[in-house]
Amino acid sequence: MAGRRYFQRGHASVSATFPGSGHGGSYRWAVGVGGLAAAAAAMWLISSYLGRESTNDAAAPMASGAPSTDASAPAPSLLNSALAKIQRSPTRASGLMSVDLSEDSLKRTEPLMGKAEARLVGIYELIRQARHREALEQAEALTKDLPNFQLAQLVLGDLLTLQTRPLRTLGDVPDTKALAAEQQLSVLREQSRRRLLALTERPPEGAVPTQFLSLSTQSRHAIAVDASRSRLYLFENISVRADGGADKTQSPARLKLIGDYYISVGQSGIDKLLEGDLRTPVGVYYITSSLDPSRLPDLYGSGALPINYPNALDVQRGKTGSGIWLHGSPSEQFARPPLASEGCVVLSNPDFESILARVETRTTPVVIANELNWVDPSALDQDRRRFEASLEAWRQSKSKGNLDQLRTHYSEQFNNQGQNLNDWWPHMTSEVKAQGAREVQLKDLSMLNWRDKDDTMVVTFGEVAQGQTRGLTKRQYWIREEDQWKIFYEGPV
Repeated sequence: MAGRRYFQRGHASVSATFPGSGHGGSYRWAVGVGGLAAAAAAMWLISSYLGRESTNDAAAPMASGAPSTDASAPAPSLLNSALAKIQRSPTRASGLMSVDLSEDSLKRTEPLMGKAEARLVGIYELIRQARHREALEQAEALTKDLPNFQLAQLVLGDLLTLQTRPLRTLGDVPDTKALAAEQQLSVLREQSRRRLLALTERPPEGAVPTQFLSLSTQSRHAIAVDASRSRLYLFENISVRADGGADKTQSPARLKLIGDYYISVGQSGIDKLLEGDLRTPVGVYYITSSLDPSRLPDLYGSGALPINYPNALDVQRGKTGSGIWLHGSPSEQFARPPLASEGCVVLSNPDFESILARVETRTTPVVIANELNWVDPSALDQDRRRFEASLEAWRQSKSKGNLDQLRTHYSEQFNNQGQNLNDWWPHMTSEVKAQGAREVQLKDLSMLNWRDKDDTMVVTFGEVAQGQTRGLTKRQYWIREEDQWKIFYEGPV
C-alpha cells in the first residue's frame, strides 16, 4: 500500500513505490532501515556519496541516546561535517556561488522552494543545530501530512532510532539491510546530494541563464531546467517593454527568480535523440498547451504541460520522439528519483501546481540544459547586439521587398515541414509581393540563444507592416555559419 509506514523502537522500516517511467511502468521497493541516520536521506547519504570517512569526534554529538538541545556542542555534528565537505568544494564554472547553510541563508532560500521541501530543509537545520527533539516533532508532522515523501520518512526513522540507542555513525544500517537495499539507498543518496547542493550553490541575485538574451513582456514567465542538479527554476519577467520596432535596441532579459524546485528527468539521462530512448531533450522550447488532469492517468498527477519537442533544430538534426511534458507525480508517490521518467520533466504535485497557476501556454519558454550557466544580464549585451545587427538587416530587406537580398539571409539547410529553401521560397515571394515595399516592424521580440556544437538563436516576434494594426506572430531559428547568422526555419506560432 503506497504511503504505508511503521516504526519500531530502534528500528525503522519503510515501504514505498517509485513509478519508473514518464509514461508508464513502475518498480517497487521495500527497505528495512536500522537507523538511516539523522540525515538519513539528507546528510550521511551525501557524505557517503562523496566518499567521506566517518570520524569518532564527528559522530560524538549523535552518539547520545538522549536528544541534545545544545546547538553549541563542542564537536561538530555529522551534518555539519558533511556540509563543510561540500562547501569546501570549489565553485564550478556555472556562475553559481557557494553559500553556507545558515539560518539566514535558509530564510532567503526557503520562500523559493516548494512548501514540503522547505519543511524538510527546516528539519535539516534543526539537526545541524543538534535540536533533535524539535526535528523529530517536525519530521512527524511532515510525514503525517505527506506519508509518501520517502526522504522525510527516512529522516523520521533515524530520529526515532536516536530516542532509544546511540547511533554508531550516520547511516547506521545493518549490513544485511544495506546489501538488500543497495539500489534504493543509492537512489536516495543521489536525491539527497542534489537537494543539498540546491541549498549550498545558489544563483547570484539578478543573474540569468545565458540562454535568455531578451524576453518579450508577452512572456510573463520563463522556466530553466538544470538536469545536473535536478532543479527547475521559475522566473517572473520584469522587463520593461521597449517602444518601437526592431530598429530599437532591445533590453536585456530582466528575470526575477520566484521558484526553485526539485525535478526528475529521463531514466537514461538527457540529450534525447530517438523515440523510446528514455532521455529528456535539451534545448529551447515553449509550452504548447495545458492538459486536464481529469483526462490523464494518475501517473501524471496534477496535470501536464507539453512542450514543442522536437523543435526546428531537433528536426534538422534528425531527432525523433514526442510527448515530452512537464507534469506531476502519481498519487502514491511524493517525489521521484533524479532519473525516473521516459523523458518528461517531473515535479511533485504541489510544486507542479505552483507552476501551473502561473505560466501561460505558447508564450512561456522552457530551457532544458545539462548545466545552466548564470551571468549578470549585462554580460549578454555583446552577443545580443551582434545578433540584432543580422536581424535588423533581414528586417530592412523585407521592408524594401528586395527578394534577392532577402534570400541571402536564409541558410541552404532551411527546412520547414519537409520543404527545403527552394520549395518554400515561393511562399516568401507571395508574402513579399502582397505586402509591397512597406516598413516592417517587429513587435514583442524575444531572443533565446542555444549553444552546443552549433550556435543557434530562437527568435519570436510579431511582424506588422506599416499601415496595419495587426500581424502574424512568427518564430525563426537562426544558425551561425562561418560567422554569419542564417535562418534555417521560419513559420507562424
